[in-house]
Amino acid sequence: MTTTARMRAFVALAEHGSVRGAAAALIVTESTVSAAVRALADDVGVPLVERDGRGIRLTAAGRRYAGYARRVLGLLEEGAAAARGEADPEHGRVRLAAVTTAGEHLLPGLLAGFRARYPGVALEVDVAPSDRIWPMLAHHEVDVVVAGRPPATGGPGASGPPTVRAVRDNVLVVVGAPGSVPDPATATWLLREAGSGVRATLSTLLDALGVDPPRLVLGSHGATVAAARAGLGVTLVSREAVRRLIADGELVELQVPGTPLDRPWHVVTHPDATASTALLLHHVLATPPWRVP
Repeated sequence: MTTTARMRAFVALAEHGSVRGAAAALIVTESTVSAAVRALADDVGVPLVERDGRGIRLTAAGRRYAGYARRVLGLLEEGAAAARGEADPEHGRVRLAAVTTAGEHLLPGLLAGFRARYPGVALEVDVAPSDRIWPMLAHHEVDVVVAGRPPATGGPGASGPPTVRAVRDNVLVVVGAPGSVPDPATATWLLREAGSGVRATLSTLLDALGVDPPRLVLGSHGATVAAARAGLGVTLVSREAVRRLIADGELVELQVPGTPLDRPWHVVTHPDATASTALLLHHVLATPPWRVP
């Protein structure tokens, strides 16, 4: 078994928390995962996992090593894609990740235009909360991120700050069903999933207003919007994402102190973007209202 295969098994174990979960994710046997992790620990020279009841857990050394292993695997993938893309950018690969709202409302049209122009470029897309997106970029598991403001340091495990390539205006507003009462202290606030950037922004807003209102966690962007339309409460959302619902009268924009909030979208890459990624960036900047930061 190669070192790369051993690292993949160990990273899968770290992500899924069990040998069974790692084996299922990799479509291999549990004994294969266990053997790979033991061999990797022998290579490193320290125990990476330890017994925890009937299961196992990462040691302190294992938790430390997991970030490096994840980044090494990401760099290997990125390096192979960069080499193939350098030889033929229009037949390379671009790995994207986007936060939920961007994935639902910005990427479809943007990628449709790109695919029409460069049909030979393979696109891989992940949509997840922001606390998952930025580590993916930091570990070189994706080439491009579309999200809100990037972390100054690139996030946990990053070797340096990311590079903002394009920006687009985005305004967050409070919306509710017609007749909703916009009192931030008494209204029921509909929250996004844990790790969502919009949820963190809303929490900051409520703290700044000094209120502790009722909250209802719905999870996804779509669920919170649907709940707001049904009259279950109010929520903070991108105005662009609900523009049609506001125009149709299904939602109304509510005047709450501290809003609206300017939270521009960012297209972010590593400093040394691959040639195929550069094609996508050129397409983004040629698509209004995206602009150079």
